Amino acid sequence: MPWNLIGHEWATQMLQRDLAQDRLRHAYLFTGPAGVGKRTLVSEFSRALLCAAPQPPCNNCRNCQLVAKGSHADLLTVSPVESGKRLRSAKIKIEPIRQLVYDLSLKPVEAQRRVACLLRFDAANPESANAFLKTLEEPPGSTVILMTAERADDLLPTIVSRCEVIALRPLALETVREALITKWLVPAERADLLAHLAGGRLGWAVRMNGDESALEARAQRLDDLSALLSASRVKRFAYAEKLAREGSLDRIQDALDLWLSFWRDVMLVSARTSAPLANPDRMEDLHLLAEQISPALAGEVVNSIRETGELLEKNVNTRLALEVLLLDWPRL
Repeated sequence: MPWNLIGHEWATQMLQRDLAQDRLRHAYLFTGPAGVGKRTLVSEFSRALLCAAPQPPCNNCRNCQLVAKGSHADLLTVSPVESGKRLRSAKIKIEPIRQLVYDLSLKPVEAQRRVACLLRFDAANPESANAFLKTLEEPPGSTVILMTAERADDLLPTIVSRCEVIALRPLALETVREALITKWLVPAERADLLAHLAGGRLGWAVRMNGDESALEARAQRLDDLSALLSASRVKRFAYAEKLAREGSLDRIQDALDLWLSFWRDVMLVSARTSAPLANPDRMEDLHLLAEQISPALAGEVVNSIRETGELLEKNVNTRLALEVLLLDWPRL
């Protein structure tokens, strides 16, 4: 039975070949941007690894049914948990890692092997990552470890070197658009917009389609951006303070990612390229800004947003980093 995955055929074929030829690696690391399909691929691979049929996955055996219900005793999952009082962020702490290491030392209960899924392992703190390193170096013979991260560079080199790295790339715009229309029955005009906004991340597009509040929040963030360009220093300071108080690093990073895509569009329009835009519904705003801003200046803003995002990942003062970013934006 084919895997329930759209795109990434090369990765699916490689994993199926490893399983069919009994050449499984002890650990796989799936990388790529959020929403590109890493978790879906891990889920499908887990199902195939635990299936009892000669040509897995069959979807009919007890193992497949237990995986579908999320209750298979040999499928062990660790994922980040939000914590923090001032600025909440998702982290993988050491306690669940220690429990996982212990569980993997036991024999399988239902299947021939145990499968450990460590989702968003780039959110593991150094203590947690180091605690899992020995298990990754010498896993029990009946264990397959599946890890996900946005970038391999965000993990310890010693961890990456012990994994088969599978880097998932964004899907073609038309692939995302067609999948939204045919599988999720999204109207063509909305599917076209979501495909542009998604940047090749089908999972992101599907989530956004079912979350009107997220689309409204996106529109508000872009309206805020336009207002900030004509705002005084005082108002920019106030907005930076407001954004810093939102309480979730992920939400702040989402805002930065959206602004990054918008300024990249400004740079492309200003340079008069034919590259596809990420925010085609804001064409009027993009052209208005492109008339006033050179490609070089737009590029500087793009770089400053990227640098701010990297600084926030290093736990710098959030409000100060946002203030510096907004004060450096051009005033129009």
